[in-house]
Amino acid sequence: MEQKRIRVGITQGDTNGVGYEIILKAFSDPTMLELCTPVLYGNPRIATYHRKGLSLSTNFASIQQVDEVQDDRLNLVVVDDTEVKIEMGQPSAEAGQQALKSLERALADYRAGKIDVLVTAPINKHSIQSEAFRFPGHTEYIQDRVGEGQALMILMNERLRVALVTTHLPIRKVADAVTTENILSKLTVLNQSLCRDFALSSPRIAVLALNPHAGENGLLGNEEQDVIIPAIEQANQQGINAYGPYAADGFFGTRAFEHYDAVLAMYHDQGLTAFKTLAMDDGVNYTAGLPIVRTSPAHGTAYDIAGQGTADENSFRQAIYTAIDVWRNRQMFDEARQNPLPKLYHDRREEIGGPRFRLPSELTTPRSRDDAGQERRPRSSE
Repeated sequence: MEQKRIRVGITQGDTNGVGYEIILKAFSDPTMLELCTPVLYGNPRIATYHRKGLSLSTNFASIQQVDEVQDDRLNLVVVDDTEVKIEMGQPSAEAGQQALKSLERALADYRAGKIDVLVTAPINKHSIQSEAFRFPGHTEYIQDRVGEGQALMILMNERLRVALVTTHLPIRKVADAVTTENILSKLTVLNQSLCRDFALSSPRIAVLALNPHAGENGLLGNEEQDVIIPAIEQANQQGINAYGPYAADGFFGTRAFEHYDAVLAMYHDQGLTAFKTLAMDDGVNYTAGLPIVRTSPAHGTAYDIAGQGTADENSFRQAIYTAIDVWRNRQMFDEARQNPLPKLYHDRREEIGGPRFRLPSELTTPRSRDDAGQERRPRSSE
C-alpha cells in the first residue's frame, strides 16, 4: 500500500538569516519531493531575492491558500507580498515580523488540519518580540498556541538525544527551577516520546547532575540527594528506566551516552554544548510532548555566513526526515493500541527487585534501536 504523502509545513524564519538558503538548497534535490509535499509559508518577494542572490535554481509556486497545494513541487503560501528591506546578516524588526507572520499562518493551518507536521527555520529571539510574541523561543510559543501538552525540547541525531529540564532560562534561575516535580514531569514526557515518537519499546534514560562532580555527596551542593535522586526513584517506580545522576563532563567525555537512548540535562548549555560539539551539522531540534510534530535545524540564523551561499542544509533536511518519521511512528503506535486486549498478566519487571543505579561501565546491553535499525531517514526513502 502506498504511504500517504505527508504535508510538511515550513516557516521562513528570520529573513536576514540563512533560512531561505537552507530551504531552497534542501528542495533542489528532487527526491525530497517524493518524500513529502512541502508547504512553505513566506513572502515570494523575499524568496525570490534569496534565490537570485544565491544563484539557486530551486523553483517554487506561489499560492494564496493551502487548499491550492500540489504534490511534486515546493508550494509557497503567501503570508505577505509587500516589499521588505533585506539586510543580510543583520537583525531587524522587519525580519522578525516576517518570521512571526509565517509562524502564525502555519499554526493556523495546522489547527485547521491542513498540514501534518511543522518544520521551523531559525528565528532571532529578540527581533521577533512583539505584543503577539512574548516568549523565549519557538518551543514556548508553539506550546501556548497549541494549547495542550507539555513541551519538551530534545536535540537529537542518530547517535544522541539530549532533553532539557529547563530551556531558555538565565543561569541564576536554574537551580530554583530544578525541582523533583519538574524532573519527574520531564522524564515522563521524554519516556512517552521515546516509546511513541521513536518506536523504542523499553528506552533507557540517563539523568545528569546539576552540580560539579554530581555534588560530591553534598560537598558541592545538595540538589543531587535532595531533588534529582528522588525524581529518578519515583520515575523507576512508574516503570521508567532512568539512571544517574551523572556528572556531565565525565559522562560526555567518556561517551557514556552511547549506552542510553536519551539524556536528560538540567539546563540548556549543560546538554547542548556537548550535543552541538558532536552533532552540529546533522542535529535536529524536536519539540516532544505536544500534539503537533515540530522540528527545526539545530543551528540558529547564522548571521555570520548569511548571504554567502555557504550554509549547510543538512540539519534542515534531517529536521524534515525526523518530522516524517515521528508522524508515521505515532500513527503506528496509536493504531496498534486502538483495541487492546485485556491485560491477563503482570509485567514481571514490576515484580523483580534489583539495583536501579548502575555506572555506565557496568552497562553492557547495547542501545535499543527501532525496527529499521536507523532513526534519521524516513522509511519511505530506504
